[in-house]
Amino acid sequence: MQNVLIKHLNQYIDQEVTVEGWLHNVRSSGKIAFLIVRDGSGLMQGVTVKKDVGETIFAEAKKLTQESAIKLTGIIHEEPRSVGGYEMQVTGLEIVSIAQEYPITNKEHGVEFLSERRHLWIRAPKQVAVLRVRSEIEHAIRDFFYERDFVLADAPIITPAACEGTTTLFELDYHGEKGYLSQSGQLYNEATAMALGRIYCFGPTFRAEKSKTRRHLMEFWMVEAEMAYCDMDANIKLQEEMIYYVIQRVLAKCSNELTILERDITKLADITLPFPRISYTEAVEILKENGEDFPWGEDFGAPHETIISNHFNAPVFVHRYPTEIKAFYMKPDSDNPKVVLGADLLAPEGYGEIIGGGQRLDNLELLEQRIKDHQLPMEAFEWYLDLRRYGSVPHAGFGLGIERTVAWLCGLDHVRETIPFPRLLHKMYP
Repeated sequence: MQNVLIKHLNQYIDQEVTVEGWLHNVRSSGKIAFLIVRDGSGLMQGVTVKKDVGETIFAEAKKLTQESAIKLTGIIHEEPRSVGGYEMQVTGLEIVSIAQEYPITNKEHGVEFLSERRHLWIRAPKQVAVLRVRSEIEHAIRDFFYERDFVLADAPIITPAACEGTTTLFELDYHGEKGYLSQSGQLYNEATAMALGRIYCFGPTFRAEKSKTRRHLMEFWMVEAEMAYCDMDANIKLQEEMIYYVIQRVLAKCSNELTILERDITKLADITLPFPRISYTEAVEILKENGEDFPWGEDFGAPHETIISNHFNAPVFVHRYPTEIKAFYMKPDSDNPKVVLGADLLAPEGYGEIIGGGQRLDNLELLEQRIKDHQLPMEAFEWYLDLRRYGSVPHAGFGLGIERTVAWLCGLDHVRETIPFPRLLHKMYP
C-alpha cells in the first residue's frame, strides 16, 4: 500500500492509500466515527463505518485519544465539506501508540500556558501553518540569491569582538579567552565578499536586550548579504526585489496556510515595486506632522516606525540616518558627513524594521577613526582593517530578520510564534 502525504491526496482520487499521522480530533455518531488526522502537511477526515470495517477496527477507532499515532488506510474521495476538501473512506487502521490525556485540548488556552508547552503547541494547525510559511520564506530567499549568482558563505557564531558594541552581547569563556555569541555575520561577510564578490549567510544571532516587546527575541535568525562594488542605491534595489520575490512566493505557495492564519492577503497582494524611499530627515517631518515632538538625531522607536510606515501603507525605505546613531562601519555621505549611506526597510501594518543595511566605510583612515570614536579595541579589528589595506573597494550589504518578516507576512501579533522554540527575556524553556 502506498504511503502518501495529506497535501497530495488530490492525486489519488478513488485510490486506496495509507496516511501516517496523529489524531487531531474525533467525533462519532453511532456506527460512524470521523477521525481528523494530521501529518504535518495538512488535515484529513477519515470516515470509519462500522459495517464496512468490522467490529474490531471500529472498536479500535473508538478508543483513540487526541494525538494518538495512527496509520489510516482507505479510499480517497473528493468532499468539499470535509477539511482539506478530501476525505478517506477507511478500510484499515493501525495504532502506533495511544497518547495519554493531552494537556492542550481543542479549546482556548493562555499564552503562558501554551509557551510552557511549546513542544506540543507547535502541533496546532495555526502553528504548523506559521512554520510552513517560515520554511517557504527561507527557501525563497535562497532561491533569490542563487538565481543572482550569490554564494552562501557561513559566518562564525562565536566571535572575539562585537560587531556593533558590547552592551547587548552574550559573553562566554573560550578556553580562557573572552568570546561572544555573534550579533551579526556582517564583518566576516565583508571579508568573504572580497573573495567571492557576492555572498550571503544564513544563521542565528544573539542579542542580550532587556526587552519584552512583541518584536524582540534573545535568539533570532538573519539572512545577511554583502556585495563588492556596490553602493547604497544598488543595495536598496536588491532588497526590495528580494522582499517582492518572497511575497510573491508566499502568495503562490502558501495560500492554504494564509487562510488558516486568517491573513488578509490583499495587504500583501497590493504591494508593488518600487517601494517608497524617504530620508531620515523627511521621516522626522512626518512624525512632527503627526503630532510627535521628535528631535533630529534620535533613533526611531516602534511607535515612530509605525507612524512612518502607516503614512505610506507600504514597505518604506528610510535612508541617511544620523552618523552618530549608526554603527562604526557605516560610510558617511560625502555630501553631508552628518548622515550615513544606510537605510532601514520598515514593514507596514506596524511591523517595523525588517531590514537594516548600508554602504560600508572603505577608507582605512576613516574606519580607524570611527573605531576610536566608538571606543572599541583597535587590536580586535586588525583583521577587519586588513580588508581596507589590501584591495579595498566600495561595498554594501544588509541583514533581514527572519522572525519579523514571518510575523509580518503571517499577520502575527508577536514574534514568539514565528520560530519553533523562541528565546525570550527570562524564558528559555523548553
